[in-house]
Amino acid sequence: MLTTEFPGCETLIHAIDAAVSKGSTPAITDSLRNSLCKLIQSKEIVLPACVFETAQDRYARRELYHSDELGYCVVAMTWGPGQGTPIHDHCGMWCVEGVWSGALEVVQYERLPGEGGEELYRFQPVGSIQAGPGSAGSLIPPHEYHTIRNPSDDTVAVSLHIYSGNMTHCAVFEPKGGDRCYKRQDRQLSLDPVN
Repeated sequence: MLTTEFPGCETLIHAIDAAVSKGSTPAITDSLRNSLCKLIQSKEIVLPACVFETAQDRYARRELYHSDELGYCVVAMTWGPGQGTPIHDHCGMWCVEGVWSGALEVVQYERLPGEGGEELYRFQPVGSIQAGPGSAGSLIPPHEYHTIRNPSDDTVAVSLHIYSGNMTHCAVFEPKGGDRCYKRQDRQLSLDPVN
């Protein structure tokens, strides 16, 4: 289901459908990463103007498309200067994320063995990248823990996220005490209007 028409939307959907038909998760995400990089760089797709509008106290999430047949969804995220996420997961779903404009800092985390105490989790950063326009990466469970942040003081960043399913909630991990301990919370994810 297409939320709104925009130039190149059919090209984007066709590329995602072709990738999702590959079968295995690594083949799907490899194909999506490559296709998304090419499509962003070609400028063949023009996202709706609303995806460049920020939300005041958080990043904005706008669903552009949901495939009833194949189950995946496409969400544009808008990051105001300095906006970002805590450590979070994707509830077991694979995801391919591409930077449309601006830049994003993505830090990946590995969950450390053993708990940090009752209901506490421990994480260690294992890699950080500064991603610019036309770059894309993928997250495949169980390697899905990460943060995303717009490091700019004055520029808006926009990213496109393709999830294997409808991403309505996730687990977020907030710092709690020392020794890299975090408390897990379930978070319902809302969508901003597409106009």
